[in-house]
Amino acid sequence: MPVLVMKFGGTSVATLDRIKRAAKRVGLEVAKGYDVIVIVSAMSGKTNELVGWVNETSPLYDAREYDAIVSSGENVTAGLMALTLQEMGVPARSWQGWQVPVKTNEAHSAARIEEIPPENITDKFAEGMKVAVVAGFQGISPEGRITTLGRGGSDTTAVAFAAAFGADRCDIYTDVDGVYTTDPRISPKARKLDKISFEEMLELASLGAKVLQTRSVELAMRYKVKLRVLSSFEEPSDEAGTLVCDEEETMENRPVSGIAYSRDEAKMTLISVADRPGIAAAIFGPLSEAGVNVDMIIQNIADEGRTDMTFSCPTDQVMRAKKALQDAHDSGEINFRDLVADTDVCKISAVGIGMRSQSGVAATMFKTLSDEGINIKVIATSEIKISVLIDRKYLELAVQALHDAFELEKAE
Repeated sequence: MPVLVMKFGGTSVATLDRIKRAAKRVGLEVAKGYDVIVIVSAMSGKTNELVGWVNETSPLYDAREYDAIVSSGENVTAGLMALTLQEMGVPARSWQGWQVPVKTNEAHSAARIEEIPPENITDKFAEGMKVAVVAGFQGISPEGRITTLGRGGSDTTAVAFAAAFGADRCDIYTDVDGVYTTDPRISPKARKLDKISFEEMLELASLGAKVLQTRSVELAMRYKVKLRVLSSFEEPSDEAGTLVCDEEETMENRPVSGIAYSRDEAKMTLISVADRPGIAAAIFGPLSEAGVNVDMIIQNIADEGRTDMTFSCPTDQVMRAKKALQDAHDSGEINFRDLVADTDVCKISAVGIGMRSQSGVAATMFKTLSDEGINIKVIATSEIKISVLIDRKYLELAVQALHDAFELEKAE
């Protein structure tokens, strides 16, 4: 039988009624002749509650016990979904990560999937099971301990299963009905895309679009897994949602496909750093060791052997970055006159595979922001992306203006 993977996020399984609605969708796919692997998240709000209990009990917690606790939410959902399907007459069984097994490395709370042997589930399909309901977000370490994959890890679980089982498709059910040209809450003109390339989706996900977890898109692109993002609250349809697929399969080739933003960004500048070979490694090595996620980097032209180094990072990592750099300064690894942090900025990005072959995107973006009186603090580019840092108070204005400038409300 062909295999289909269906993943239901927390809002899609938030109540027993919603679990029943999701189970009916699964039943429709079983009726089409699929063996279905269902990946479930914890019921909406449950993971946050469990994390809160952990922090209240032990602020400096043991990561192994953290994983054992926070992974329990998915176990509950998997059992309830299996029971609901059984009540509908669909042969279903719940599976925890260790039962599959989902083999991961030992990086607790941020584990990476290394292997998913298909034999256990495949054998059960051969015996008549039609649906395997798998607890997402979790796996098992080489030491036999429960691991978790980090926030949004159920998306990664779903794609990994689709790759391991050669699934026809991986459907990600969530509270939105697809991928939009930008956040509909900011721009009423935002348009749902029928298709988007893996590369564009990867950029959008990494730049702040919260539709799919970045690692899940990376996996899908590597293993050529067709992803479909769709709403669990709309009527089932073969044309629903947005298909994330190879570039050759996308219809649109406009220069920009979407405008993404990240609200919680900070700009940090090291003033008057010694300009010498190895200075970048001396700065960003300690930041990496401290777990600071550096994004944009700009180095000024040196003057009399000194230069300024600017980078961006998430606002919740500013204190960590400051400490790492100050420690490096105190130890003599780097020398700078001052460290300035601006925590009132945001990142706005234009993304599109059409940038490879069409010119003028940067000019349009910069002129649009200029016409709105918005000053650009930092610019970074890649082959299919242009990102800028601007004052956070201009976020909504910038998104709306750029969406209009690139006419993203119009389908090609």
